[in-house]
Amino acid sequence: MKDKYLTVTALTKYIKRKIDTDPHLSEVWLRGEISNFKHHSRGHMYLTLKDDQTRIQAVMFAGNNRRLKFTPENGMNVLIKGEISVFEVYGQYQLYIQQMEPDGIGALYIAYEQLKEKLQKQGYFDEQYKKTIPVLPKHIGVITSPTGAAVRDIITTIKRRYPIAKVTVIPVLVQGTTAPASIKEAIEIANASSIFDVLILGRGGGSIEELWSFNEEIVAEAIYHSTIPIISAVGHETDVTISDFVADLRAPTPTGAAELAVPSKQELVDKLITVKRMLAKDLDQQVKQKRQQVASVKQSYAFRYPEQLLKQKEQELDTKTDQLSKAITTKLAEHQQVYHHLHIRLLTQQPDKQVQRSRDQLKQLVKQQQYLMQQSFVKKTDQLANKIEKLSLLNPLEIMKRGFSIPYLQEGTIVKSVRQVKKSDELILKLTDGQINCRVVDVKEEQNDGRK
Repeated sequence: MKDKYLTVTALTKYIKRKIDTDPHLSEVWLRGEISNFKHHSRGHMYLTLKDDQTRIQAVMFAGNNRRLKFTPENGMNVLIKGEISVFEVYGQYQLYIQQMEPDGIGALYIAYEQLKEKLQKQGYFDEQYKKTIPVLPKHIGVITSPTGAAVRDIITTIKRRYPIAKVTVIPVLVQGTTAPASIKEAIEIANASSIFDVLILGRGGGSIEELWSFNEEIVAEAIYHSTIPIISAVGHETDVTISDFVADLRAPTPTGAAELAVPSKQELVDKLITVKRMLAKDLDQQVKQKRQQVASVKQSYAFRYPEQLLKQKEQELDTKTDQLSKAITTKLAEHQQVYHHLHIRLLTQQPDKQVQRSRDQLKQLVKQQQYLMQQSFVKKTDQLANKIEKLSLLNPLEIMKRGFSIPYLQEGTIVKSVRQVKKSDELILKLTDGQINCRVVDVKEEQNDGRK
């Protein structure tokens, strides 16, 4: 009989072939909510797509999700295109996602908000990292499309306002998939050249898709790490990009960026005229003051009668010299008198005799100390002999010399009471000159009053 039983593998392969050949399952369009989202280290995305009644397992391989403009998150409603197939290892059907976009909110808007939040947390927008735009730049780099209207507006404005500044256009692509890398490379080249004082990064207006190159993370990182100050001028005044937040200064338009990058020639001329007038006024005032000082000097006594002034100063010098000499003589006399008093005090004190008296006192004290030590030694010797005599009286050996002995049991315990022995026990009697081994013949106990 032919075996009618299938293996699990055979059944799973059969079901997989059925599903893979079904044209309705090779291209499905689904709307649902993401849950259990996991972005694997190898780049693949695993998730569950659900609605209010059921759910399906789904996977989006790295080759497909690499083109996403946003990062999927749990709870996000999405629109998905994919195909249904069977994962043979677990024997379960699942959705293989080919395309994904947010349901309701555009993918570019979500990507913009996600990148903005990420860079803000990393400090890319902090004012403490913003560099100061130079007041009088010598060389300006313009990073933009060489064929757009923005570059003409920037160059025309700079030449009109500050014609001595040198302008160099660094051509880049401003839209398209390769535009972000082109902008990043241009910023790095400008920094490596070390010839620019300030950079203007921008382009004309357009849709969010057309301006998207300035919302890419690699462009934001290039702006943030630039050592040259950067003015961002992307689109119109209502257009705000990530580059605007990261740049050191944002301009509403490319023309506005040129106005912020250089001062106005006319304003500088007006300021120069004002400064010149102020300097001339200050100079006039100083000349008047100096003339008044010269006139005052001419009218002074010293200028009109210099010989008389010289004679007066000679007399004043003689007076000061006499006063100084007198002061020195007086000070010297005071010091001599002090020295004389000290000498008399020294002679009065007679230090040699004081030393001799101290030596005699020391000898007397040494003799007195020796006498006291001798007396103390005799006293302590007598006290020691007295203590030895008292100890001798308490010495058990001395007591035994008078006819007493000490009885011990065989194990060495001293017998202090008749209750410790009984008839026929062997005792040891210790005497001054030896010991006696004996046996107990009888034991009689006496009362404390002497009665038996």
